[in-house]
Amino acid sequence: MDIDPLLEITGLTKNFGGVVALAQVDLRVMPGQIASLIGPNGAGKTTLFNCVTGLMAPTTGKISFQQQDIFGTSAHQVAMNGIARTFQNIRLFSEMTVLDNVRIGCHTQSRGYLWAAISRNRAYREEELQITTDAQELLQFVNLENFATQIAGNLSYGDQRRLEIARALATNPKLLLLDEPAAGMNPQETNDLIALIRSIRERNITVFLIEHDMKLVMRISEWITVLNYGQKISQGPPEVVQSDPRVIEAYLGQSAGSNH
Repeated sequence: MDIDPLLEITGLTKNFGGVVALAQVDLRVMPGQIASLIGPNGAGKTTLFNCVTGLMAPTTGKISFQQQDIFGTSAHQVAMNGIARTFQNIRLFSEMTVLDNVRIGCHTQSRGYLWAAISRNRAYREEELQITTDAQELLQFVNLENFATQIAGNLSYGDQRRLEIARALATNPKLLLLDEPAAGMNPQETNDLIALIRSIRERNITVFLIEHDMKLVMRISEWITVLNYGQKISQGPPEVVQSDPRVIEAYLGQSAGSNH
């Protein structure tokens, strides 16, 4: 029996004026997969994430999540549908506590109504207690339970990355998009991140990441899609992609300062 893709992108194009950031990109992420999107700087990777998560309106194409059309859907609705993400530049509430950052993520799934919040009735109090419990469990999951009362901005860089992942998980996603989660991490933090991503998948959450750390990508990915100048140039399992001449040229060409 064929399994339907969790995320399916067909002919995705995004133009910024005369600049084509994405050109007719086709891509699939299967349920339960750890998939990666790689390519040189400026290849269109974050633009693709922005189109999927509703932060940017695509020009043309089709985006389906769980066989539902989400093309041009608002960021809020995309999150409600079960897609969460982290950002290349960490976006935490840096003046708030670690626990409250995760509680905010939980609140996006809250059933609480405005009147309940104003009156602080029993249902509201019970839900707040559950949100705190869920947030504490997520902090434990990412090994930050000992930092719950600390101010988020005081955490180390690697811990801030983990907190951002915890907050994304608090929205109870089916698909988690990670935009360069290993950026700025030392080798130990990167190893911990790999273990964390595998643990996330064990929670039946599909993971799709953008990453420049090729060692990490090759270790963790089951499927890799490669973009260059907004076009898909390769896709497949790690052993296929890393031996693809077009991929080698795209990376070696960039590092050599080549413009062709």
